[in-house]
Amino acid sequence: MRTTFAVIVALGAWLMAAPLLAHHAFSSEFDIGKPLKLRGTLTKWEMINPHSWFHIDVKGEDGTVVPWLIEGGSPNQLIRLGVTKKNLPIGAEFIIEGYQARDGTNKAVGRNFTLADGRSFLLGGSAPGATGSDK
Repeated sequence: MRTTFAVIVALGAWLMAAPLLAHHAFSSEFDIGKPLKLRGTLTKWEMINPHSWFHIDVKGEDGTVVPWLIEGGSPNQLIRLGVTKKNLPIGAEFIIEGYQARDGTNKAVGRNFTLADGRSFLLGGSAPGATGSDK
């Protein structure tokens, strides 16, 4: 009986810790040495845990459109920072600042963004400066 209980407790503890092992730190995926600023149009917004994903189209100097994937904070964190689909609707044009992925792909973690009307918002998540508490 004790052995069965111990196995159940150990299994439960392992299952609770598994999501923590899957989560990544900023420096494992993004490069602080590759800051970027992109002007783009929001094409899709995935509000999912543990991170939200912003799909944006960025027009290159030659006029070609390049899709980018930007990681933001969790849906709860974004809402607490005032970022909602009401103030950032699909089709909105904005400037986003963040850090590019280490592998050099069109993927980044966002720190903040500024709308055409001048309003600025933090994006939460793992980027330095993204929550306002690490200034």
